[in-house]
Amino acid sequence: MWNRIDLKMRGKLSFTRNYWSAVVAALVMAIFTGGSYSRYGSRAPETYEFFHDSHMSSSESMALAMFALMAAAVVGIMSLLFIIVKIFVGNLLLVGGSRFFIENQTGNPGVGVVGSAFQGGQYMNVVVTMFLKGLFISLWSLLFVVPGIIKHYEYLMIPYILAENPGMSRQEAFAISKRMMMGQKWNVFVLDLSFLGWRLLEGITFGIAGVFYVEPYYQATMAELYAFNRNMAYQQGYIR
Repeated sequence: MWNRIDLKMRGKLSFTRNYWSAVVAALVMAIFTGGSYSRYGSRAPETYEFFHDSHMSSSESMALAMFALMAAAVVGIMSLLFIIVKIFVGNLLLVGGSRFFIENQTGNPGVGVVGSAFQGGQYMNVVVTMFLKGLFISLWSLLFVVPGIIKHYEYLMIPYILAENPGMSRQEAFAISKRMMMGQKWNVFVLDLSFLGWRLLEGITFGIAGVFYVEPYYQATMAELYAFNRNMAYQQGYIR
């Protein structure tokens, strides 16, 4: 079994050796691995009360209501565009970034590796597999938070598997990731928690520490985790 301290140490050494390329690759990955629009829903009660202020005329209320509807439509369109870009571009960059950090363990790849998932004629296979990964995690999250977290860790290795095997069927990619993460989900959760201090520093510095240190450090560590799991998979014979 891997050791958290050793994993992080190897990750730190690999990304600092090719520092600027790792920073750019991690930044591209970070742009497409977050983003929640649920905050817009939290404004509804406040807006409702605002439109029903007894001091406002009906025409003012109507004008504000129309403005709110237009704003909601713009937000909805922007959200839809973000989702489309994430599916057809962002997920491919995430897979390419995973490949960058895999190669960075033993070499000095250029930032161009981040775009590797767009090449090789397996574009749609990667798009569909990554889309289903996100969809399944979202659906499991509807059953309360914990099942979604479990599935997140169960499917964690899929971008790395696709990075090295872009033509692999989605059924096989999901099965291998599940096998790799069997008995490891809690340990990887603790590994994520070990970055909490760095995440706080990232927040205090308004993301600056994240861009120039935390994200490449984290991504390099995750690539080390995949390398360990890949070696174990070869030894156990469920990948060749």
